[in-house]
Amino acid sequence: MQLKMATFAAGRGFASALHGALMFVLSTVGGLFSAITLGIIAGALTVGAVLWMYGRDLPNHEQLAQYTPPTISRIYSGEGRLMDEFARERRLFAPAEEIPDLVKHAFISAEDKNFYRHAGYDPLGMVAAAVSAAQGGRLRGASTITQQVMKNFLLSSDRSAERKVKEIILASRIEETLNKEDILELYLNEIFLGQNSFGVAAAAQTYFNKTLPELTLEEAAYLAILPKAPSTYHPVRQAERAIDRRNFVLREMFENGYITRGEMQEAQAKPLLTVQSGHYAPFRAALPPRDYFTDEIRRQLSQDFGEEEFFTQGFTVRATVDAEMQEVAARALQRALERYDRSSGIWRGTEKTIPVETLSDEAAWRAALAAVDVSRDVEIGNTWHVGVVMDIGDRSLTLGVEDVAERVSVPREDIRWMRGNFFDNFEVGDVVHVRRMTEDSTGNLIRWSLRQVPEVQGGFMAMDVNTGRVLAMQGGFSYQHSVFNRATQATRQPGSSFKPFVYAAALDSGYQPNTIVVDAPIEIVSGGEIWRPTNASNRFYGPSPLRTGIERSRNLMTVRLAQDVGMNVVGDYAERFGVYENMPELLANSLGSQETTLYKMVAAYAMFANGGERVEPTLVDRIQDRYGRTVYRHDQRVCTDCEQFASLSEGYGPRIVSNREQVMDPITAYQLTSMMKGVVDRGTASKTVNLSVPIAGKTGTTNDAKDVWFVGFSSSIAAGCYIGHDRPRSLGRGASGGGMCGPVFNEFMREAIKKYGGGPFEVPPGGYFVKIDRYTGARLPDSARGEHVVAEYFRDGDDPFLGIGGGAVIDGGFAMAGDLPLFGRGETDDSPAPAAREVQTSTGRKVVVPPRATFGALSSGGLY
Repeated sequence: MQLKMATFAAGRGFASALHGALMFVLSTVGGLFSAITLGIIAGALTVGAVLWMYGRDLPNHEQLAQYTPPTISRIYSGEGRLMDEFARERRLFAPAEEIPDLVKHAFISAEDKNFYRHAGYDPLGMVAAAVSAAQGGRLRGASTITQQVMKNFLLSSDRSAERKVKEIILASRIEETLNKEDILELYLNEIFLGQNSFGVAAAAQTYFNKTLPELTLEEAAYLAILPKAPSTYHPVRQAERAIDRRNFVLREMFENGYITRGEMQEAQAKPLLTVQSGHYAPFRAALPPRDYFTDEIRRQLSQDFGEEEFFTQGFTVRATVDAEMQEVAARALQRALERYDRSSGIWRGTEKTIPVETLSDEAAWRAALAAVDVSRDVEIGNTWHVGVVMDIGDRSLTLGVEDVAERVSVPREDIRWMRGNFFDNFEVGDVVHVRRMTEDSTGNLIRWSLRQVPEVQGGFMAMDVNTGRVLAMQGGFSYQHSVFNRATQATRQPGSSFKPFVYAAALDSGYQPNTIVVDAPIEIVSGGEIWRPTNASNRFYGPSPLRTGIERSRNLMTVRLAQDVGMNVVGDYAERFGVYENMPELLANSLGSQETTLYKMVAAYAMFANGGERVEPTLVDRIQDRYGRTVYRHDQRVCTDCEQFASLSEGYGPRIVSNREQVMDPITAYQLTSMMKGVVDRGTASKTVNLSVPIAGKTGTTNDAKDVWFVGFSSSIAAGCYIGHDRPRSLGRGASGGGMCGPVFNEFMREAIKKYGGGPFEVPPGGYFVKIDRYTGARLPDSARGEHVVAEYFRDGDDPFLGIGGGAVIDGGFAMAGDLPLFGRGETDDSPAPAAREVQTSTGRKVVVPPRATFGALSSGGLY
């Protein structure tokens, strides 16, 4: 009994102990559960608070759906040839569907192998990165591709917990807004891959000169290693490291199932061949050197659209340039500038040197020479090479030449044009320009010849008179020597090339081509000083027809005519044609004393050629945005039959209807054109402009021959040339627009006429021809023949021998002295001058008329 009771008591004790233990366990578990639950709640609240706190002011991730990354603006010729490109960041945008899977898989394997499975962030990757860092491994960001998009677009790149949290928040949000392909598109177009290349399309071009579909497996894998640190895997300086990392990416692609083992092993065995290692030609090698034309497009479009827009919005620009004519224009101007420069006999060279101590080591001097900043874009006759003087002998110079393996010799006879002692002009180590002189027929080398960039500069421009399309523009001798565009940016006095606007104002005011204007001395008091304009020849010709005034560039006739017409009227014409924005009413401006640009002058002359219609010069036919939408088109004329083009009868073309403003009467335009044709046929340009089709134009030479001009046109093309020093000074005795710019115009137009044609200037309706004596303005019978006969065009209803042209003599209010010695009929500026003689002017003052023009007098088309 006692045993039973003891056993029962023991059982109760055990049960009690068991119950206590169970209660303890339950209590502990309950506490732990409560703690865990509370911890989870607290953690959730904490996470929620963190997400709320960091997610409040985050950038709007939805803007990425409309994001357009900065891309390259490109300029193409009319034939579709890429000419130039401009960009802040060199990026070519590639839509996701145009990016090959090979490229996508390479980047996914290198950067985020779980990309298609995670929701924007990769917890396992983050844990692995944390463990690696704890074990002393490299600190890795463990960012997914989505997170990197957030970092690149919306956040800073600093390494902090706060940024990482924001990254994760935005990544999860963007995964809800965009699909995986859209996210990958953003990433592959935005990332920096070194060598100023942003995005995979630009990088493929930079490293391999290939498009994305042309990339091989190993090339795609190399690009995929670059996002983290492009300089760390440079294909030349860090080639071994780059290959190791590339092969790692290839292995990852195999393990992820994107390629086979055989493809992996074959690609891993390939060498790293890139543009940087010299195995591929660089992309820019296929582009022409940047020149004045494309840089002027950049300047104008940056002004019109805004510089930031032009450099980032990926415009496709179709330029008006004719590449063939551009080359002709450049060579014509360069030859004229070099011809004048060599006539001076002064050697300046490049004024650059390389250390003499490098000359004993070929690799050293070639590297030093390559680093010298001098022109390398000149092609007159043959390419101008850059060389260095190695040795100065008695009969020759020995040069080391860039891109030429052997040393070359320049014989002493080549530099006979230089003034001074042969040895004084050169020193060992001087950097020079040199080119091959070759036989035209065989191309065989005659000798090497020294060259130099001229100090004198100039500009040339040509445009279509009907459309305003600028076909050629050269802003100086060499763009690489000076980017200043003298065709559009240099404002200079046009001299007598401005006179046609005075005569246009007169013709539209009732004057006729045979109106008589006095050519005699004038004295004008202005601002307390006396201005005495003279003719270039320092001679006086008495009463002469209007035509003679422009053909022979008579300054005194022009001043009297401007005075009679009124400088307010002349100024209005100059402003209407766009030569000036505001022209002061000063008589000196009738002789071209106010500055303007060649660009404006050529555009104004084009309106004479096309019958007086306003035409705006343009370097651009069309501009399209990155989506192919046209945002600008120059030609606004209407094609009335284009929609029915296919149904037009054989031999008929569509009608193009001009809707441009008429800025001058068509008959006035023709009369002026006829008079300017006389400038070329027998006037101040007759010795240098000689072409197969009718040409009209006007020379211009300013005071002391500081600037010389010729602007002219055929029935289809207007072109102009300006030559002068950037810091104006005299070009010397004998310099003239006809003599220096006339040959440039002639050389260009000879080739332009072959391509674009030309013919008689169109005679507008509403008038009739009358034969006139060009010396006296008298009417001649229809049967008259001879060099003194000219057919003038008059308006219907106008009698050329009544009114202003009918016997009245225009003196502009300035009388002509009775004892003035005048030229006889048919005498020209080239005729022997009379002996010096004292004469009395209209104001009673006595002056001496010298026998010939002095150095200070103006040549044809001068100012005053």
